[in-house]
Amino acid sequence: MLEITQNLPGYAEQLIKTAQQFPDRVAVVLDKDRSTYAELVEAAKWRARELRALGLSKGDKLALLMPNCMEFVEFFIGASFIGVVVVPINTRFRAFELAHIIRDSGARCVVTTGAVDEHVNFKQLLNEALPGLADASCEGRLAIEGFPALEHIIHFHDGTPPCMISSEALRDRAGSAPKPDMGPLPGPQALQLIMYTSGTTAAPKGCLLPNRCLVTTAQLTAGLFDVGPDDTWWCPLPMFHIGGLLFMTVCLAVGARFVGMSHFDVDMAYAQFAEYPPTVLYPLFPTILLPLMSAPEFKNTDFSRVRFVFNVGPEEIQRRIQAAFPDALLLSAYGMSETTGIVTFSHPTDTLEERTTTVGHFLPGWSARIVDPETRQEVAPGEPGEIAVKGPSLFAGYLNQPELTAEMHTEDGYFMTGDYGAMAESGLLRFLGRLKDQMKVGGENVSALEVESFLAQNDAVRLAQVVPIPDERYGEVPAAFIELAPGATLTEEDVLSHCKGRIASFKVPRHVRFVTEWPMSATKVAKFRLRQKLCEELGLG
Repeated sequence: MLEITQNLPGYAEQLIKTAQQFPDRVAVVLDKDRSTYAELVEAAKWRARELRALGLSKGDKLALLMPNCMEFVEFFIGASFIGVVVVPINTRFRAFELAHIIRDSGARCVVTTGAVDEHVNFKQLLNEALPGLADASCEGRLAIEGFPALEHIIHFHDGTPPCMISSEALRDRAGSAPKPDMGPLPGPQALQLIMYTSGTTAAPKGCLLPNRCLVTTAQLTAGLFDVGPDDTWWCPLPMFHIGGLLFMTVCLAVGARFVGMSHFDVDMAYAQFAEYPPTVLYPLFPTILLPLMSAPEFKNTDFSRVRFVFNVGPEEIQRRIQAAFPDALLLSAYGMSETTGIVTFSHPTDTLEERTTTVGHFLPGWSARIVDPETRQEVAPGEPGEIAVKGPSLFAGYLNQPELTAEMHTEDGYFMTGDYGAMAESGLLRFLGRLKDQMKVGGENVSALEVESFLAQNDAVRLAQVVPIPDERYGEVPAAFIELAPGATLTEEDVLSHCKGRIASFKVPRHVRFVTEWPMSATKVAKFRLRQKLCEELGLG
C-alpha cells in the first residue's frame, strides 16, 4: 500500500536532493533543448536571483505567458526556491481573459516571449490586455491603470519593446546586484501555484495550490507506477495546464527524464522517440495519440520499452489504443486543477475491461463519495451521482472567491466536483459526464457561462445559451443558441467574427442557431433539450 511521506519536502528541497544524486542525468527535454539535473538547478537559482533583483519575494505573484520552454521551467523552479507564487497563463487565452488573470492574481511580474505560439504575438496580446502599455517605459516600475500590482514585464528573444525588460538587461541587473540570501526553502504548506481554470463563473478562476499538492501527487504517482531513474516520461501537454507540471514533477522527484515539446507536432514527437526512447507515454487525449498512431512512422518505431500508455476516451478508442501498443498497458485517469491534476488512476493489475471502461482507483489518502447533487447525501453503491472528493493534494480554495470556495465544499471538507459518476464496491470510478455547466474541448476546460457572457457583449444578442455537442476529433465542442434583441439582425458569420481573436479558439462556438423561444424547465432554459435538438439535426448521438 502506497503511503504519503510524513516529512513531506517542499518542491525546491525535493529537486535539490534529486540533483545531488543524479547531477549529470538529463532531467528535462523540450523540443531539441535539454538540461541535466545540475544545469537545471543552477539555471533555476539564477532565475531566482533575477526575480530578487526585481524586488520579488515570498508571496509575490509571477505570471508566465509562454509556451513550454526551458525559460518556463527555470522560472517556475526558481520561483519555488524563494517562495514566489507562479501563475501559468494559458497561451490560447486572449486579451479578455489575460487582463482578468493579471488583475485577479495581483501579478507583480509577467514573463513572456517574442516567439510566436500558435500564431499568437504575445507582445500584441499584452498591449491589447493592458491599455497604455505601449507608451510605458521599463525604467523603474510600470504604472498601468487598472493593474496596480503589475511592475515588470520580462521579454525573451528579439524585439523587446521599451515597456518590457529584455532577458539580457535582466541578467545584467541581477549580475550587478549583491548576491541575495535565498533564505530557507519554502515548505510544503507554502503557496506555490495559482492555476486558472474556466468553470462555473463568468471568468477563469484561480485554484490555490500549495507546495504539498504537486509534491504529494508526484510521490504517489511515482510509487504507483514504479517510476525511477531509468524511465523516460513523454508528455506533450502544456505546462500552463496542471498535467504538464505534474508529470515533470514526477520525473524530477525520482531522477527520471521528462520529455515534452513547445507544441504538439508529430514529426517532433517521432524525433524525440528516436533520441529518447520512452518508457511512459502520457498524451492523455485522443487528439494527440490518434495522430501519432496514424502517422507512417508508427509502424517503424520501436515502442518495446513503453510500459504504460495513458489516455482518456470512449471504450472503443481505448481498446483500439491498447491493441496498437501490445507490449504496454493502456491506463486511464481522472482529475482537475482543484485536485492537482489527478485523483484516480487505473492500476496495472486491473483487467482490460476495467481499464477501458473506468477511470481507475482513487489515489492513497483520498476519500470519495457519490452523492445526490441536490441533497449531497451519499447514494447506493453503483448508483450515479455527483463525485465528491477529499485528499492530501486538494487545492486550498479559489483566489478572491471565499463564497464560491465554501459553496463547492461540504461541511466535512469534501469538494463537490460538479462531475457525474458511479463507483463500484471495488472502488473503481466510472466517469459519466459533467453536471456543472462545463465542457471539455480537446482537453481544454470551457465554461458555457463564460462563452455566454462574452456573446452577450454583442448588443444584437438578447440571450445566449451554450451547450456541448459531441465531436469526433475534440470530444465536445460548444454550440451557441441565440435570441436576438428586438429589431436586431445577426448571422452565424457575424457571431464567429465577434469571437475569433477575442476569446480562445477552443471557446469559439462551432455551431450557431437562432431561436425565438426557449424550451424551459420550471425556472430556467432546459439546455438538454437544445442539445438534443441540435444532435438530431446533425445526426449525432
